[in-house]
Amino acid sequence: MTTADIGYGAQFEGWYDRIFHNGAATRVVVDAVAGFHPDPAWGTLEFGVGTGRIALPLSHQVGPVTGVDSSPEMLAALEKKAGEGEVTAELGDIRTYRGDRQYGLVYCVCSTLSLILDPEGQRETVARAAEHLRPGGRLLVETHNRPGIEALHQGLARTTVFVPCPEPDTGIQMHATLLGENRIWQVSTLLFEADGTHRIGTETARLLTPDEVDVYAEDSGLRPEGHYSDWRRTGYVPAAGVFVASYVKA
Repeated sequence: MTTADIGYGAQFEGWYDRIFHNGAATRVVVDAVAGFHPDPAWGTLEFGVGTGRIALPLSHQVGPVTGVDSSPEMLAALEKKAGEGEVTAELGDIRTYRGDRQYGLVYCVCSTLSLILDPEGQRETVARAAEHLRPGGRLLVETHNRPGIEALHQGLARTTVFVPCPEPDTGIQMHATLLGENRIWQVSTLLFEADGTHRIGTETARLLTPDEVDVYAEDSGLRPEGHYSDWRRTGYVPAAGVFVASYVKA
């Protein structure tokens, strides 16, 4: 079966780990994902494993992780870090992926679900995740929150955000545009380095609300369990830029 790759890895592979520093914020996500696991002995599957930013350190807490991604470039970057954890990577399209086992936890984080630009593809991704859960297993989804992104734009179709990096004279500038009745969000990201060099990449996302993901999950036989504004399980608020949703398979 053909694997559909949107080209994200080709743009971001060389500097993805510079944007998402492997520091305190990553540790919060890893600890939270491990805390949601119903039983590490049941196994763990990540949809959109990328460079292994989450899966590699997570494997130290829950054991081996299987990761699926459609980007050869991202998986090549993961392979270079193989000594940092126990992750089995597979090249595949998460909308159509069918492995040979079920797991206790399937997770899809860092807005991977939003990078699928049609509702049917998003629905199929949740359905594939549900198929790979054993009874009692849990699905975790973290993705862009449409009301929160709209609030960031403050009524404007276009906005610019600058985020300084911890290193002196470095930072990330994001130029964002809302399209299609605010469901499509296009973001060009520029990383400015202290030596005067820069990198640029563009991604397009279909923004979601927790209720939309709930419908996908319920159609796939999963029970909605909780909506949160962050990985510390803070209750969901519409102004949050992302949301975390959890689901259980009966």
